[in-house]
Amino acid sequence: MTHVMDMNRVMQHVIITGGLFLSSPACAQGHVVLMPKLDWTTAAHLAMEAVAACAKQGYSVTATVVDTTGHQQAVIKGDNVPLQSLSVSYRKAYTAYSYGLAFNMNTTSELIAAKVTGPANGALNTIPEVLFVPGGVTLRRASDQTVLGGIGVSGAPGGEKDEACAQAAVTKFRGDFR
Repeated sequence: MTHVMDMNRVMQHVIITGGLFLSSPACAQGHVVLMPKLDWTTAAHLAMEAVAACAKQGYSVTATVVDTTGHQQAVIKGDNVPLQSLSVSYRKAYTAYSYGLAFNMNTTSELIAAKVTGPANGALNTIPEVLFVPGGVTLRRASDQTVLGGIGVSGAPGGEKDEACAQAAVTKFRGDFR
């Protein structure tokens, strides 16, 4: 009997919480969930443009684009990037996507400036994929600002340079985010 009561509470919770998301862009007809994301060619162009923008300044970097699942969609590595730039670019992209979505901000620099990096003890920095360092930009649909993913760049001498390259790529291709 207790098990049946617990299941009833769970179902009530599911129905209530599920109802909160009916206006979400991920909601679809029937039982299929649709998530907006960039196509793979746009993701690849973004990563290539970010690497090219940094290369023009003499920096060899890695650029990673994540989709709305937080997984890598495109990765481009410059010719002489440091080993850690692969994981760092991913973590910047992931942070820009996930925390940009949660706090409605557009870059990892904005997140840092707004002090949404968590408690003073750095607890959020212990989440495996999160990295509050400049160099990540949230990707948003041009028409309605729906979050489509994130791009992270790593390898330039300073996160602000990484972020400028990521932002240059986003600016160039923003019109394709439809």
